[in-house]
Amino acid sequence: MQPAAPQPVRPQAVVFDVLETLMDLAPMSARFAQVGFTGLLRPWFLRLQRDCMALALSGDSPDFRTAARQALRVETEQRASEDALDHVLEGFEGLPAHPDAQEALRTLDEAGVRVGCLSVGEEATVRAFLERAELAPYVRELVTAADTGTWKPAPEVYRVAAERMGTSAARTALVAVHAWDCHGAKRAGWTAGWCARLEGRHGAELFVRPDVTGRDLPEVAAGLLALPGSPGEAGAVNALGAP
Repeated sequence: MQPAAPQPVRPQAVVFDVLETLMDLAPMSARFAQVGFTGLLRPWFLRLQRDCMALALSGDSPDFRTAARQALRVETEQRASEDALDHVLEGFEGLPAHPDAQEALRTLDEAGVRVGCLSVGEEATVRAFLERAELAPYVRELVTAADTGTWKPAPEVYRVAAERMGTSAARTALVAVHAWDCHGAKRAGWTAGWCARLEGRHGAELFVRPDVTGRDLPEVAAGLLALPGSPGEAGAVNALGAP
């Protein structure tokens, strides 16, 4: 029998996933359409994630831009010109934040919680996004795949991020819209807050249950702040009302 998992406690640091959690990729759909490949945003992004996870499993540390470009070539069946690929990838430079992002980061910051970001994207692109979206004032640390030498959900990613935030794994939380990312954080000893905005329903039959769930990022932030300050005071917080 496996030992019972420790009860979650209020985190001292909360680290947000960037792509799809804070950053809204939807405007890139227009760029795909402009070069004649309507409807490829989602399959392309999923291929990019899959390829980079596979490379990480084999011991490699993939370059985001190179991997994104190769995934585009495959999803367009090698029919897109290099200029077309450039046009799509340049879309990263102007992407907005999801409307619920700023409130969540501000709430945590005002509560005295250290806020960070953990991204597989390029550091310069993510920093520019945080500035453009007016999120940068709340973010103390940005950790990228280049800093960790591998991709999420490898345990090393979460270890390095907690170290950079100056907290133990048990007092660090991840917030993400991806159940697999929350699963990785839980396996690394973190607290996890899952936002239902993207996936709708958490696949608890496959992934470790998150400690906090919410319909949007502010609900998840509030749930994390409502966790007990020390072990044994309370259990998980579920803003969705599901068991």
